[in-house]
Amino acid sequence: SSGINAEWPLRPGCAGDRNAYVWNWHADVGEWKPSLVLLRIERAATYIRWAKSEDRFAVGSGARLLSICYYDEEHDWWVSKHIKKPIRSTILCCDWHPNNYIIAIGSCDFKCRVFSSALKELEDKPEVSGWMPKLSKFGTLLAEFDTSEGWVHAVKFSPSGDKLAWVAHDSSVNVVDMNSKDKVLRCLTKSLPLLSVVWLNESSLVCGGHDNCPVLYNVAADNLVYGAKLDVQRKKSGVGLSAMARFKQLDDKGTDSKGTTLDTTHQNAISEMRVTKFEGGKAKEFSSIGNDGKLVVWNVDALAASIAELKI
Repeated sequence: SSGINAEWPLRPGCAGDRNAYVWNWHADVGEWKPSLVLLRIERAATYIRWAKSEDRFAVGSGARLLSICYYDEEHDWWVSKHIKKPIRSTILCCDWHPNNYIIAIGSCDFKCRVFSSALKELEDKPEVSGWMPKLSKFGTLLAEFDTSEGWVHAVKFSPSGDKLAWVAHDSSVNVVDMNSKDKVLRCLTKSLPLLSVVWLNESSLVCGGHDNCPVLYNVAADNLVYGAKLDVQRKKSGVGLSAMARFKQLDDKGTDSKGTTLDTTHQNAISEMRVTKFEGGKAKEFSSIGNDGKLVVWNVDALAASIAELKI
């Protein structure tokens, strides 16, 4: 896994060998050089994500703990502090709150959790909020939500940080507001499991997964409702196979079918999505990557114009 910051000459990465590195761009020699990260874990590193302040990052792992890493200038390396309890399984995802002092994680024990991640080493001064009603020390569990039927594949705070969304292996989409943490809005979809989620604004989010296309959901009053599939393909015009072409297909492939090309832009599962352009409190563009090797950039305004009665 890698957590790329497009505007900072640092690139962190982690892997199944239990190591993580931060790659530094050295303009004088024109190459990337790695800096060691002291993770201190005994199982594979599974996920990595930069904080909004760009002075720390989090690494999830199969060791049932979350590593919060920051730079130690005196020794010229990256060190980590661990959040362990009450995590009971592999961490699959994490996301930072916009205030930089709160982090949410999803794991294989069917839980979505929110922790305090304020570091005294960096002289953090967190403020109270709905997520943190009183100032809490590093590693304090602030909230825990049970999906009960599936691993949590992705978590994401809304642009303001007031809401948290997550998707699980039971094909559910879940949203909770920090001011009413006891009321989780849940939409159990008919799709295959979802693997990623991003917010377009404070009331609209897009999910993607094994159905190969991004899907819109809206928070309306006290409900989470299905919006629309955003991958609308134009029907291809053309004629059917001629008798000669059909015979050639049977001779070459043993079938007269035209192949297994899907009618979606991605031909395999969407593994992750990121907002790439955000203006005026809403996303203008987001990208998706899939197991088919494609990177696709979606224009939100163009999608809204092409799909009838679409509300974003």
